[in-house]
Amino acid sequence: MNSIDKLINNLNKEQKDAVLSTEGPNLIVAGAGSGKTRVLTTRLIHLIDKKKAFPNQILCVTFTNKAAKEMQNRVMQNLKGSSNAIPWLGTFHSISVKLLRRHAEALEYKSNFTILDTDDQKKLIRNIVKAEDLDAKKFSPQLIMYHIDQWKNKGFLPEDVRIEKSSTIIKSILKVYKIYQAKTKDLNAFDFGDLILFSVKLFEKHKDIREIYQNNFKYILVDEFQDTNFIQNKWLNLLVNKNQNICCVGDDDQSIYSWRGAEIKNFLTFDKIYKNCKVFKLEQNYRSTKNILQTASNLISNNSNRVGKNLWSSANQGELVKLNCYRSGKEEAQGISDIIEKKIKKKYSLNDVAILVRAIYQTREFEERFLQIGIGYRVLGGIKFYERAEIKDAVSYLRIVNQKFDDLALERVIGVPKRGVGDNSINQIYSFGKKNKLSLEDSIIKLIEKGDFKPKIKTSLTQLINMIHKWRRDSLHMKHFDLLKLILDESGYSSMLKNKKDLENENRLENLKELLRAMQDYDNLQSFLEHVALATSIDQEWEGAKINLMTMHAAKGLEFDVVFLPGWEEGLFPHQKSLEEKGDFALEEERRLAYVGITRAKKEAFLSFAMKRAYHGDWMDALPSRFINEIPEESVEKNEVQINEPDDFEFNQDNTLEYDEEYRSPGWDRYKKNKLLKWKK
Repeated sequence: MNSIDKLINNLNKEQKDAVLSTEGPNLIVAGAGSGKTRVLTTRLIHLIDKKKAFPNQILCVTFTNKAAKEMQNRVMQNLKGSSNAIPWLGTFHSISVKLLRRHAEALEYKSNFTILDTDDQKKLIRNIVKAEDLDAKKFSPQLIMYHIDQWKNKGFLPEDVRIEKSSTIIKSILKVYKIYQAKTKDLNAFDFGDLILFSVKLFEKHKDIREIYQNNFKYILVDEFQDTNFIQNKWLNLLVNKNQNICCVGDDDQSIYSWRGAEIKNFLTFDKIYKNCKVFKLEQNYRSTKNILQTASNLISNNSNRVGKNLWSSANQGELVKLNCYRSGKEEAQGISDIIEKKIKKKYSLNDVAILVRAIYQTREFEERFLQIGIGYRVLGGIKFYERAEIKDAVSYLRIVNQKFDDLALERVIGVPKRGVGDNSINQIYSFGKKNKLSLEDSIIKLIEKGDFKPKIKTSLTQLINMIHKWRRDSLHMKHFDLLKLILDESGYSSMLKNKKDLENENRLENLKELLRAMQDYDNLQSFLEHVALATSIDQEWEGAKINLMTMHAAKGLEFDVVFLPGWEEGLFPHQKSLEEKGDFALEEERRLAYVGITRAKKEAFLSFAMKRAYHGDWMDALPSRFINEIPEESVEKNEVQINEPDDFEFNQDNTLEYDEEYRSPGWDRYKKNKLLKWKK
C-alpha cells in the first residue's frame, strides 16, 4: 500500500466515497469542521496519483491565495516531487489573469495589460466625475465603484445594463461606467472585477478558445462553492466539458456573503443543473463538542433554503453552552471579562479565545474593558476603535475646540470633509506660523487678514475658523456629546458619510454613534479627551497571548477553544437593517451567521444578550434575539440576570422581582414567558 492509499484509508467512509467518486458532477456538502480541505486535497492527489489526468489537466479553484498555496504544499508533500507543480490551482481572479494574458488580443487588449488597484479606480472615477461636471459629494468614487462592481458581478458591461424607471443618479452612474470602461481600454488595463467578466466574454465570443480549455480540463474542483456569485458560476459552467467532471465543495449553511454578491442558489440548484449529480454529505465534525454541535444544528434547522444535514461528533458531550443575560452592554463586557479572568485564563491560552460580534462597533466596550484591566487583545479584520479614521476625525474636531494650539488636530480637520486646501497651502500656513511664532489657527487668521489666500481657499478657511469659534461658545453651555453631534452636522462630516451609500460608510456612521454613546460615560470634554489619549498611547503590544476580537463574518474558517458571542438581541442580531432590506432571505442568512459563530468553538461557547443597549446615543430596552428561542434546552445552561446595583430593582418577600415603571418593556414579559431566566434573589 503506497502513501496515497494510506492517506485515503485514513478518511472516514463519507470522506472516502467523496474522494473516490471521480467521474461526473459531484457536490460535496461539507459541514463545519468536517474535514473539507482534507477531502478536496486528497481528491486532487488521488486524481494525479492514479493518472486520471496530468496536473495541467486539472483546474482547482479556491477563494483565497492562501488556501491555494496551502493546498499546493499539501499536494507536493504527498506526491514527494513525483509530479510537476499544478499550474491551474488558484483563485478565480488569478486563473482569469493567466487566461487573459494568453488571449488578450482576442479581446483587443495587449497581453501586458495593467491591473488597476482600488486607488487607481478612485482616481480615474474622480477625474470622470469632474470632467462630466457631476456633484462630487453626491457621486463619490465609493458609490460609483459599488454599482460598477454589482453590474460586473451580474455579467453586465455598460451596454448590457438596462435601467427601468430608475433614478437620475443611477443613469448618471451608468454614464460614468461607460466612460470608465472606455478609459480603462485606452489604458490597456483591467480592474479586479474585469478579470472574471472578460474571461467570460472571451469564452462566449470565441467558441474555439473555450473548447481548448474544455478539452484540456478533464477535472474541475471548486472550494467554498457556496460563496460564488453569478459571474463566477457562469465562468465555471463555460469551462465544464461534456463529461461534466466538476466537483464542488462547500456548506450552504455557511453562506454569509450575499452583501458582496454571493448567491446561495448556485449551491442549492447545482444538482438540478447537472442532472446526474452525486451528492455526498460530510456530517462528522472533528472540531466541536456534542453540546456545541447540537446547539448549532438545532438553530440552523429553522432555515428552509438548505440542502440539510445532521452534524455529529464522536467527541465528548462537553460543557453546556452558556447563555448569560446582562443589564446593559457595558455590564456584558465586564461580565465576559470577569469570566475570562476567573475561569478561562486558567484553562486556555488567550490566543485560543475569541469574542465574535455582529457589528464592528461592538468591540469598543470590550477594548475599553481590556485596557482597563490589562488584558492583551487584537482586533482581527478591523482596526482598534480609537484608531479608526472616522473616530480620529471626530476626536480631532473636539481637540481643536478644546484648545486652539492643537495644530495636528486642526490640520486633520481641514482635510475632512475636503475643503480644497492642498499641501501647498498647509505648508504656507506652517511656514508663516514658524516665522511669526503663531499656532496654525492664528496663522490662518493672520493670512486671511493679509489676503494671502486664493479666493476659494480664503472662503473655505474663513468658514471653518468661524465654525470653530462658534463651537467653542457652544461648548460653554452644551453637553460634550451633544456638541459633537452638532459639530458633525455643521461641519458637513455626517453628510459626507451619508452621501456615500456603501457598507463601509454605514459602518463608519455606526462607529460615530458608538463614539457618542461612549462620551456619555465621562463628565466633560476634557476628561473624555484624556481617556482617548491614554487609550491610544498606552502600550497595547502586551507580551504573550492576546484575546481575538472580530466580527462573525471575519471569523469564518477559523476555530478557537472558547468563543464568546455577545449582543444576541433583536435589531442587532438579526440585524434590523438587513431584515428591512431583504426580509426572510436576510433572516436565513443571519441565522447562518449565528451557525458560523457557534461552530467556531471547539470546547466552550458563551452566548449573551443585554436588557438594554445604547442605540444612537439613547438607551433602548432590548428584546433577546429570536435565535435564542431556537436553541435546545438540553444543551444550554441559562444564567440569571447580573444585577449589580439594587437601586433600580427590588425583590418582594417571595423573591419575585419588582421593577420601576420606566424599566417595564416587552423584553421583561418575553424573558418571563420563555423562562430564559430564573427570577431569584
